[in-house]
Amino acid sequence: MHSDVAGLLAGAGIVDVDVDDAVADEHVRSSAYQGVVSVTASSRSRDRDRTIVSTILRDPIEMVSKGAVVALVDRIARKVTGPAEFRQWSAELLPEIDQLKTEGNREFIRRRIHDWLFYLSIEDGHTPTPAELAGVTDWMQRFLAEHSTSPAVLSLVAESGSTKKIRNIAKSRAGSRKQRTQ
Repeated sequence: MHSDVAGLLAGAGIVDVDVDDAVADEHVRSSAYQGVVSVTASSRSRDRDRTIVSTILRDPIEMVSKGAVVALVDRIARKVTGPAEFRQWSAELLPEIDQLKTEGNREFIRRRIHDWLFYLSIEDGHTPTPAELAGVTDWMQRFLAEHSTSPAVLSLVAESGSTKKIRNIAKSRAGSRKQRTQ
């Protein structure tokens, strides 16, 4: 693990983390991985992403590695040009995700990728159906309720969101958007 952590930090140009401390303490290591993810996501090149994910996923504590990979997925999803680019990028990572021993952790990352593909398709002009909305996690439904600027999407989430809180956020935001346009 020492060489993995040292390689990740060196590759990201992070020099203010003691490798021995990171190896010994999962919290230091988790923070170091977040730094690596930040540098990685900021790069214009996606060439090293699969290798970085593979290295992070060798961490013996799956919650630490899962958190770092989810953070990378979230950051890349926010910077891609559309669903096709994200689909291609995430397809290259999916074989690496199988390194995780716990099916629940593998499934969590797969669901996050699915959620972002759903979101990116909406950003690309797709208007989802209630059935499609039901196919994404509560996390993504809440994200849509809090961030969507589409009246159609806000209306859908207000009517078909999975929880009362999600529906209320969407209703409130849809109502405030109507008031601003009047």
